[in-house]
Amino acid sequence: MEVIPDMLGSTGQPLDGADRVIVALDGMDGPAALAFVDGIPDLRWVKVGLELFTLAGPEVIQALRRRGLQLFLDLKFHDIPATMAGACRSAAQLGAHLITVHACAGREALIEAHVGASQGAEAAGLKAPPTLLAVTVLTSWAAERLRAQLQIDTPLPTYVRDLAALAADAGIGGCVCSPQEVAALRSDHPEPFALVTPGIRPLGSDVGDQARVLTPDQALAAGASRLVIGRPITAAKDPAAAFAACCAACRPQAGTTD
Repeated sequence: MEVIPDMLGSTGQPLDGADRVIVALDGMDGPAALAFVDGIPDLRWVKVGLELFTLAGPEVIQALRRRGLQLFLDLKFHDIPATMAGACRSAAQLGAHLITVHACAGREALIEAHVGASQGAEAAGLKAPPTLLAVTVLTSWAAERLRAQLQIDTPLPTYVRDLAALAADAGIGGCVCSPQEVAALRSDHPEPFALVTPGIRPLGSDVGDQARVLTPDQALAAGASRLVIGRPITAAKDPAAAFAACCAACRPQAGTTD
């Protein structure tokens, strides 16, 4: 597995939009996902989530890796420390570059997850371990639902910052967060702490089930490292053109690193 590049390429220039955009292969089975990525030659990063992984398993990860793609394995592990360690160890051996874990699993579980990922990469002979990303609050949640359904009275922005701090203290390499929390988290956690943001919607796109969204250029300006974009690309009439438009909307910020 190659080392994940930072936001400055070998020439010292900021990476282009294709290195910023992670396309979410949600709502697809294995053959559909492979056919989709084959239709976008410039694609570099893809996200495999619970639905696709449950349908297609490790085989789809291997097939995507054979195509030279960078893998964001978004399974949001949340369990006891030993199970978190084992899951991250296995995910690292698959060659995933980014792996999600829930920050609310707690400090001990996050530490064990980090150790497990490092062990898995070493056992597989990989050049570097994956970066673990702690999930703070899912972008589909709004503050009112957090209070009403989970009995969490802490203001949502404060709760997100608390979970991010917990993750960083446990050695986790970054967070998944709403783009609307990026600026505050970037202030708390300078690079190379990674901030990967779903809930990205280009101008004119339907927000769907996302409650806290920004456009690509807004999220990057706030300090995001990479952007996860799904339906605005995958449901477009011309996915390759939609991908190119999203990449064009990413205005690399000079002097940033991932």
